[in-house]
Amino acid sequence: MNAPTPYYVQAGPFATRFNALLGKLARFGISLAGSAELSVRGRTSGQMQRIPVNPHTHEGAQYLVSARGHSQWVRNMRVANGGELRVGRKVRTFTATELTDPALHAAVLRTYLGRWGWEVNQFFQGVHAKSSDAELQAAAADHPVFLITVSN
Repeated sequence: MNAPTPYYVQAGPFATRFNALLGKLARFGISLAGSAELSVRGRTSGQMQRIPVNPHTHEGAQYLVSARGHSQWVRNMRVANGGELRVGRKVRTFTATELTDPALHAAVLRTYLGRWGWEVNQFFQGVHAKSSDAELQAAAADHPVFLITVSN
């Protein structure tokens, strides 16, 4: 029996162009609502791959949440275990640890959706900041979260 395909919402042409613009703005030092450009080494190419992300702070720790699911940057992060966040000249190198604790994962998703829901709710299949803990824990499998530890 085949394993189910992991949840992933691929960006369409408009979203791809918009993400490229957001990444370019972050490289030039313009952060929209706290966004940054993530650079993570590609697992097969070895080249740095870049994508705009919304770093999220929950109870004093910083996280990266994949709203679109098991995307390429998530797969790369699982191999690279870290990367860089850039806004202008400020580059923060970090290590990343994927969350495995369901309660913490759900708590981070809740505050992430509270902060970024206006942008990402469409990818959470009806789950939002006011959903029950059980609903958030069920959604957690589709939305990887990484604890990031900045090293500079």
